[in-house]
Amino acid sequence: MSYLVLARKWRPKRFAELVGQEHVVRALTNALDTGRVHHAFLFTGTRGVGKTTIARIFAKSLNCERGISADPCGECETCLAIDAGRYIDLLEIDAASNTGVDNVRELIENAQYMPSRGKYKVYLIDEVHMLSKQAFNALLKTLEEPPGHVKFLFATTDPEKLLVTVLSRCLQFNLKRLDEAQIRGQIAKILGAEGIEADDDAVRQLAHAADGSLRDGLSLLDQAIAYTGGRLDGAAVAAMLGTVDRNRVQALLSALADGDGARLLDEAAQLAEFSPDWGSVLDALSEALHRIQVKQLVPTVETGSDAIDVDALAAQLRPELVQLWYQMALNGRRDLGYAPSPRSGFEMSLLRMLAFRPGEAGAQASLPRAVVPSANAAASATRAQAPSAAAEQARAVLAESAPRPQSSAAVAPPAAAVPPAPMRVAEPPAVMPAAPSMQAASAMLVTDSEHWLELVARSSLRGPARLLAEHAAFVAHADGVLRLTLAPGDEHLKSPSLVLQLGDALSSLLGGTVQLRFETGEPRGDTARVRNTREREERQAGAEQGFAADPDIQRLVQVHGAQIVADSIRPLGEA
Repeated sequence: MSYLVLARKWRPKRFAELVGQEHVVRALTNALDTGRVHHAFLFTGTRGVGKTTIARIFAKSLNCERGISADPCGECETCLAIDAGRYIDLLEIDAASNTGVDNVRELIENAQYMPSRGKYKVYLIDEVHMLSKQAFNALLKTLEEPPGHVKFLFATTDPEKLLVTVLSRCLQFNLKRLDEAQIRGQIAKILGAEGIEADDDAVRQLAHAADGSLRDGLSLLDQAIAYTGGRLDGAAVAAMLGTVDRNRVQALLSALADGDGARLLDEAAQLAEFSPDWGSVLDALSEALHRIQVKQLVPTVETGSDAIDVDALAAQLRPELVQLWYQMALNGRRDLGYAPSPRSGFEMSLLRMLAFRPGEAGAQASLPRAVVPSANAAASATRAQAPSAAAEQARAVLAESAPRPQSSAAVAPPAAAVPPAPMRVAEPPAVMPAAPSMQAASAMLVTDSEHWLELVARSSLRGPARLLAEHAAFVAHADGVLRLTLAPGDEHLKSPSLVLQLGDALSSLLGGTVQLRFETGEPRGDTARVRNTREREERQAGAEQGFAADPDIQRLVQVHGAQIVADSIRPLGEA
């Protein structure tokens, strides 16, 4: 007897059985109950969220032998034939395999004939964005004015590739990604019906790995059942998925929180024995840091309970440090492909978190505990384990790159009872730098909004740091402090790392140290983003007017009946 995979066996056959997508079900139900059924529907969304399933249920609702209804009987010959995929008046077309204009012309010709058995002939075209432009053009007229017995149901994962003229002829429904709780509930329901035992951790891991797609979740469930041969437990599912034990993530975060570089690298070495996906480890760190930040800033929200002690870490770490580590984990994940090896890239991300701690008092703010000489250094050294060669090397690098103190207060000698540690970070520089006020005096001032916008345009900033600069408006610049305004909706751009990047770029342009101070409020002058948008709109308007005024274009319109599609016009030099 052939085995039917869970994704097919448990495919919903009625709207009531669908998981999520209530907004789509409600609209379709009302249309069916009131008889106001449009002739073309477009279902969009990521893979495995129910696009073709909803289309099939809708086709069944239209052709059920007991009458048009949002709740088809599921027992008549028509319903059973649609469920089995053999109903003659439901034509399912894979646009990825039938992209040409000839396929569409054949469809149009067949659409003129009445349905063989049902009330409506339903065309379900999956991945419709794969059709060629010529095929779309051939379909447009029929799509706008189809015969009364024809309904079009389109499904796509990439609606951006569809022509505007196609979108305007359809009712569009965007299906949402399912959240983990919905997928977890469906997996638990199926396991119970199938009589398969599973612990909560196994179900949680499968729902998380599904990434919003129920079909992916059920495929992974099939794989987990085959892998374990019976009962699903968290350890076996983790081994199958290649995910990281939460205890390991807890150990890494604890070592970071304690500033213990030797323990941190030792944990990384133990992780390496399992040959993990280092990108997934950074993902797990990012997820844990997100939960810690939620606990710190919105303590009333439940963050879940597992091997990670969110409460203890939230109390131990400062919120701005959690934000910085989260950004470093994301950047490290992005840069893994450029590292000499994935493991070295992962370890470098950890060492970066160990090295930089924003906003602590004193000149030693940016150094981890392991490299900062202090009054109790000797006592700490007797308690610490001997560091590995890799840890010593990392500390040496950090000591070389640590910022030198800016004032005499930063180089005060340690207590007499403890000799100073022989590290360069504790030695005063041969020539003391100028005081902040003198540096500010020598720096060029930002005089007004125009000067600020010119600096933003000249800067080499990229990505989020440039977005921060483009959304900020000038307020004042005096005594080395540059005051900027951010609208309330743009405060999320003001992360410590981005402020640091912007400050460094401006200091380079102005020839002196610049301290940034952000205020919240509506900008009193133009921001770079507002000005860029206005100039782009002016260029677009000029391009459209110039295009329409061209004699050759006017001749095409007047003589040949051509139509100008404004959205397709772009100024010269723009994509």
